Amino acid sequence: MGISRVLPPLSRVSPLYTSAFFHLVPIASAPLPFRPLATVSTAVSASQAQDASTLSYSKMGQNRWKPMCLYYTQGKCTMMDDPMHLEKFNHNCSWDLHVDPSNLNRICPQNLDFFLVLDLEGKVEILEFPVVMVDAKTMEVVDFFHRFVRPSGMSEQRINEYIEGKYGKFGVHGVWHDTAIPFKDVLQQFEAWLAQHHLWEKQLGGSLNRAAFVTCGNWDLKTKVPQQCNVSMVELPSYFMEWINLKDVYLNFYKRRATGMMTMMKELRIPSLGSHHLGFDDAKNISRVLQRMLADGALIRITARRKPDYPHEVEFLFRNRIR
Repeated sequence: MGISRVLPPLSRVSPLYTSAFFHLVPIASAPLPFRPLATVSTAVSASQAQDASTLSYSKMGQNRWKPMCLYYTQGKCTMMDDPMHLEKFNHNCSWDLHVDPSNLNRICPQNLDFFLVLDLEGKVEILEFPVVMVDAKTMEVVDFFHRFVRPSGMSEQRINEYIEGKYGKFGVHGVWHDTAIPFKDVLQQFEAWLAQHHLWEKQLGGSLNRAAFVTCGNWDLKTKVPQQCNVSMVELPSYFMEWINLKDVYLNFYKRRATGMMTMMKELRIPSLGSHHLGFDDAKNISRVLQRMLADGALIRITARRKPDYPHEVEFLFRNRIR
């Protein structure tokens, strides 16, 4: 168990989220108890979230979609006992990633046990680091990891302008300012999360254990993570050495080209939920595409791998791929 501590008042909480997707009951300005993420699990399992919010997919139905509480996704929601807050916001990541049991008989054996769906946000520096963990056999969401990331190479004024332009349109810029932490800290907490799930151990290094990242394109892990590591002056972690570009698997399985997440969802007739380019929502939508491909019998394989002796060079493993 972690040791509770008291946080100072949140500095930039807007009274209301103004976008169509976000409408948050004002958060009290008085100090509130909070369990530090470093001493407890850095994410809450899907089953725990189900119990905490007392909401179920079967009861709510697909027509009652609600946005995720972005304080909750980072382990910082202090309103879990507020019925109005629970009514407005989803606190169960698997709620809109429901798996139809009738589809399980079509899944082909996979070479991996878990898929880590990753969708970074931020063109200049990484601003958001969301991961959804999907079981390769059951297609169920096992857990999630989500952090907003504070740039390290920008002035405060530039950060404010950057965040207002990126997240202001979603009405979540206040949440970003309240919760964003440096990329170094994000990696430390993410590695603790990986270790919690026995997916990677810092002492052992190497690649992930029976798991792989799934991205919609190569940009996230081929380009952006190495760039951010350089800016943040950290070594590129060994678990970022290989990944699955879902667009390449899609092309080879369905024999048709899809240039992005929205194209795949449209072709598979999967409705998009949430806000496009809000990282956590996009990671969940990509997870829904992944679930559909698994249900259709696709083999989800590694598509790109860094060369061990030259980690900045990437080998692409599919002959037919999106370029």
